[in-house]
Amino acid sequence: MQKLHITWRPDIYKPADPVYSRAYFEKLIAENRILVAVSKGTVTGLLSFLYRRVESDKQVTRYVIFVDDLVVKEQYCGQGIGSALLEFVKNKVQAEHLDGLELQVNARNTAARKMYEKLGFTEKSINMELC
Repeated sequence: MQKLHITWRPDIYKPADPVYSRAYFEKLIAENRILVAVSKGTVTGLLSFLYRRVESDKQVTRYVIFVDDLVVKEQYCGQGIGSALLEFVKNKVQAEHLDGLELQVNARNTAARKMYEKLGFTEKSINMELC
């Protein structure tokens, strides 16, 4: 997926192999903020997240889980792995009585957008930029 982001926005994304350094991966594990999908001993996908307190003078304070990364290896796409990872986190939001589950998706990533919409996500806002 990093390759797609680089293709779409080389001004923002850069090659990273591995995408997570060992130290960062271990930090996510220690903080219990990563899910790893495994099939027959092979990592097929992962989802990392963080807890956010969203507040301002004009908004109700909300506590949400924000999906930082959701990656499924290309050869495993379309097999429900991403959906299963997101379902797990949706259940976590409910179990912890949080206010929601949020994420960002690249506007060009139509396959991901379709999956998110199928799982009940709705468009919250649109980020704009001037380069």
